[in-house]
Amino acid sequence: MSSDRQYDIVVFGASGYTGRLVAEYLDERYEASDLIWAMAGRSLEKLAAVRSEMGISDDVPIVEVDSDNPASVAAMVASTRVVITTVGPYQLYGNELVKQCAEAGTDYVDLSGEPGWMHETIATYSAAAKASGARIVHSCGFDSIPFDLGIFHLQEHAKAVTGKTVSRVKGRVKSMNGAFSGGTIASLRATMAAASENRNLIGILMNPFSLAEGFNGPEQPDGNKPVYEEELKSWSAPFIMAPINTKNVHRSNFLMGHPYGEDFSYDEMLLTGDGDQGKAAAEFVAADDSLAKSPLKPGEGPSKEERENGSYEALFVAQTESGDLLMTSVSGDRDPGYGSTSKMLAESAMCLLHNPDLAGGGIWTPAAAMGQALIDRLEANAGLCFKVESP
Repeated sequence: MSSDRQYDIVVFGASGYTGRLVAEYLDERYEASDLIWAMAGRSLEKLAAVRSEMGISDDVPIVEVDSDNPASVAAMVASTRVVITTVGPYQLYGNELVKQCAEAGTDYVDLSGEPGWMHETIATYSAAAKASGARIVHSCGFDSIPFDLGIFHLQEHAKAVTGKTVSRVKGRVKSMNGAFSGGTIASLRATMAAASENRNLIGILMNPFSLAEGFNGPEQPDGNKPVYEEELKSWSAPFIMAPINTKNVHRSNFLMGHPYGEDFSYDEMLLTGDGDQGKAAAEFVAADDSLAKSPLKPGEGPSKEERENGSYEALFVAQTESGDLLMTSVSGDRDPGYGSTSKMLAESAMCLLHNPDLAGGGIWTPAAAMGQALIDRLEANAGLCFKVESP
């Protein structure tokens, strides 16, 4: 695409675990005539090695950028229309990049599942992003695209069927086959460490409306212990990504002017099955703390075989005012955390690139910024499927 900037997209962190998957996807999916992009990171040597290892053409430039060096970050930001960043934990390494993009009018997408840091970026950089036209979009991976857009899709279905949205929705993960990476674990630990030093952060992490800029809706379901759900004929257990996904869904509702209603209620849980076996599985999940104790380090994650054999499906369930059950689903064809996430992140950047008028400057969620346009890209290119289910 033509632009007054050198690149359409720069992948920052392209030598890291997720960044190299994003680079591989862009290289395989898009022709050089359709996309001018570059790989960026701290070490040119590592970037060159990854480019060679992934079979990416030497015509794709590599750019040396240090997140601790404002001048190098500024040079990258000024050179491109969109930055994709996989350099986390974002609360440790992300502030300068968000600041520079917000000031320079450069669009930005990340994989953040760090609500404390996101709360801070909203407060600190929203005004600059609105003034410059930069669209800063957090959480463009498994947290929180399938859930944020899943609710958007369900509400569109509800309007088509009943003429109005629904005020109570359950998000239920039906299946999830895949592993976490060291980067996810590092972000979790960084958040826990920050909360231990800053008690104000605990309130932000506990409040489902903490990303809604002062708006507080009704009390939300806890979702923190096993429950049996008659309409689904299944036990449900706490879902580890719920604390970030629910906040993003409520922020989307806020940013769009509360189309789901100011009384909107939403929770997420993991379906474990019926009967005694389902109950036992739910109790096991509720007590499991293995992620926090995992030895994985940043840069480590599932193998290619594990990514390609992975998959996931989430259900979204609501009742109309007349008592009829509405149900939709979102599924993905790779492991949720990395195989599918890398494609979602890349397509989010492509969606911003090809839709300059889709949203104005500001700090956004995927649904509020891109909505149906992103759903269409994900279904066409990234192996996601958004379906209306029969209850």
